[in-house]
Amino acid sequence: MSSPALRIGRWSQTGNVYAITAVTYARRRWFSDKANVELLIEALRAVERTGRTLSLAWVVMPDHLHWLFELRTGTLAGCMQILKSRSGRSVGRRVDANAPIWQPGYYDHALRSDECLRTQATYIAANPVRAGLATCIGEYPYAWSRWPLLG
Repeated sequence: MSSPALRIGRWSQTGNVYAITAVTYARRRWFSDKANVELLIEALRAVERTGRTLSLAWVVMPDHLHWLFELRTGTLAGCMQILKSRSGRSVGRRVDANAPIWQPGYYDHALRSDECLRTQATYIAANPVRAGLATCIGEYPYAWSRWPLLG
């Protein structure tokens, strides 16, 4: 069960930009497998095709996802439910897993108007460098940004 503390102060507002972190169940490294990463990326794109989000940046780490997006319609909870459900079913079918793929809940940060979106996108893109999975921003294959990924 997700921690109620994650929901304190949470609010959804269309037009707002959110930085989300979603973690795999028991920190299992599902996304060390390229095929599973591709399924998650397809789920991100599918959510965007529904018109719910406009993705600004994301990085798929082995055991979690960082995603920066503008909420276009619906709620933050609804958006995350679609993403986790779609990607969880896809990965679960592929690996024949009976266990959950995602940990319940997620961490969200609503960006204030004075926060620079490009700075936040760069911070997200730098996660693989901080984790030792890459030596510079732009090298890690499972990161994307609307802005050039230059370190």
